[in-house]
Amino acid sequence: MPQMDELDSKAAAAFEGFVVRKDLARQFQGQYPVPTYVGEFLLGRYCATTDESEIAEGLDIVEGLMAERTVRAGEQELFKSRARERGAVKIIDLITAKLDSRTDSYKAELPSIGVGDARIDEAQVRINERMLTGGFYAEIELEYDAAIAQEKNGRPFGVRSLRPIQLSTHGVLDSLYRGRAKLSTEEWKRLLLRSVGFEPDSMSKRAQDALLLRMVPFVVRNYNLIELGPRGTGKSHLYQQVSPYSHLVSGGKATVAKMFVNNANGQRGLVAQYDVVCFDEVSGISFDQKDGVNIMKGYMESGEFSRGKESIRAEGSMVFLGNFEVDVEHQQRIGHLFGPLPKEMQDDTAFMDRIHCYLPGWDVPKLQKELFTGHFGLVSDFLSEAWSRLRSQSRLGTLQGRVFFGAALSGRDTKAVHRTADGLLKLLYPDPEMEVTDEDLEWAVSLAMEVRRRVKEQQKRIGSAEF
Repeated sequence: MPQMDELDSKAAAAFEGFVVRKDLARQFQGQYPVPTYVGEFLLGRYCATTDESEIAEGLDIVEGLMAERTVRAGEQELFKSRARERGAVKIIDLITAKLDSRTDSYKAELPSIGVGDARIDEAQVRINERMLTGGFYAEIELEYDAAIAQEKNGRPFGVRSLRPIQLSTHGVLDSLYRGRAKLSTEEWKRLLLRSVGFEPDSMSKRAQDALLLRMVPFVVRNYNLIELGPRGTGKSHLYQQVSPYSHLVSGGKATVAKMFVNNANGQRGLVAQYDVVCFDEVSGISFDQKDGVNIMKGYMESGEFSRGKESIRAEGSMVFLGNFEVDVEHQQRIGHLFGPLPKEMQDDTAFMDRIHCYLPGWDVPKLQKELFTGHFGLVSDFLSEAWSRLRSQSRLGTLQGRVFFGAALSGRDTKAVHRTADGLLKLLYPDPEMEVTDEDLEWAVSLAMEVRRRVKEQQKRIGSAEF
């Protein structure tokens, strides 16, 4: 562990009980089959302190819980047997649910233990609707009823209780406002980057800006971002490991029903259930329906989609990630910067026009040991909860009378710049009462202009006269 620095001490005092040493969470990566934020949730419960002896004690407890309750490959039958012998077993797992129309009841699926038809109370499903779409991680008490096992088509496993792995929302923003007020803007920026696992002191300002841009979809509703660049820069890390409010669509394969709405039963899809929906392999984006891409474009424009005659609003931001197989200069020579998109989208200027931010993935260095922090940062579930609450706020009032755009910007350009600047200012100044300096306002607007201008430049390269 690195020596505690001044920011560690300040952060621990400003956010008492909400900071954790980030290298502790990495100890569990790859060791247990759960995302980083699951380990951090437990670390936040037992290790949110700077006292070394308390950290060591808490770490032992967390290690014990992870070893005892996460189901590793090949251990499914062991956990099922424990449930049978003891009557119930406690596990940490991803839980999803679906309606079984034959029995008019819900059944829960727990993939790591290999149970696909556990009984679950209707009230539990109603309280936790997200289990009907992508699901979420939870601490689950799974019971086994031997009498039900004897019945024909019996379902002996049942969810006795569950506790989502996510912080209570009470007082989160007040704690954030109070803590932020005790740090300078530069210190706060560094703490934000440390909170998502990176060490700002080991990277350039450009790389830091790119990482802050990755956070914007979490704090702005209906924000559309694309990041293309070299492999190995941790593009999906934030969306997969840090927040339970984001969902990763692996390989880019999606169905209209899962993404937007199931026309058969009206069940809302991912964009209505999550703050951020991320396609982690943009070249493979495909839908099961022919008009899937058009439905997505319509949603990216208006935040709406339809089911029959009904128009449905949702607020999920859209993120598209992809890799260049060549360096960025070569990519520019052989085509344009939207080249990795699938054929039906790579020359679609209407799709591009809906992108608020083209994040330059080539500004982020390939992940190496020194880029990961061993310092203190905010616990992931506190940070992601605060971000989710900030979505309903706006900082656009800050721009009024202080920022003036030229006539060259179209309505969509202005909207895109506003969205990005709004997000960056919310990240830096979460408390709306805080005074935004001219320097920080200029930084946010300049960066917002740059990431929108990149979209316009590619539209021109494609040769569309209207751009």
